[in-house]
Amino acid sequence: MVIETRNACETGALGELLGKAARPGQVYTMVGDLGVGKTVFTQGFARGLGVREAVNSPTFTIVQEYDEGRLPFYHFDVYRIGDIEEMEEIGYDDYFFGEGVCMIEWADLIRELLPEHVVSVTIEKDLEKGFDYRRITLKGLDAETEALAEAGGFAKA
Repeated sequence: MVIETRNACETGALGELLGKAARPGQVYTMVGDLGVGKTVFTQGFARGLGVREAVNSPTFTIVQEYDEGRLPFYHFDVYRIGDIEEMEEIGYDDYFFGEGVCMIEWADLIRELLPEHVVSVTIEKDLEKGFDYRRITLKGLDAETEALAEAGGFAKA
């Protein structure tokens, strides 16, 4: 499923819709260039889970845990991972295979550690369509969540 957003509010709203539909044990992977809106999307996702505290990219801590929502939320930024062993040191498998929901930025850097089934989110800019335009490709959604996204009024690309 490919969705177009025209501004940061729409990008965050799509994340929020998906956060409301998230279920225990789900792993979302996110790929996109610096400044493309990964954090905006994740902030919306966290809102959808009921997280009210500020959500920022955990670039230097690798993972940030949020327990106040309806499900535990684990936000990873693995951009600075130098070696897969760093993920083992933080106990990634407890997060990836637990009862919470994981959002992993730069997930392509740890592809070999990811569970078989993930929901992948790819965010891309297209400056020819406008500075704030984003093309968001979602793969691995179940039919129910895909229908929610379509019903949410998001423009399909």
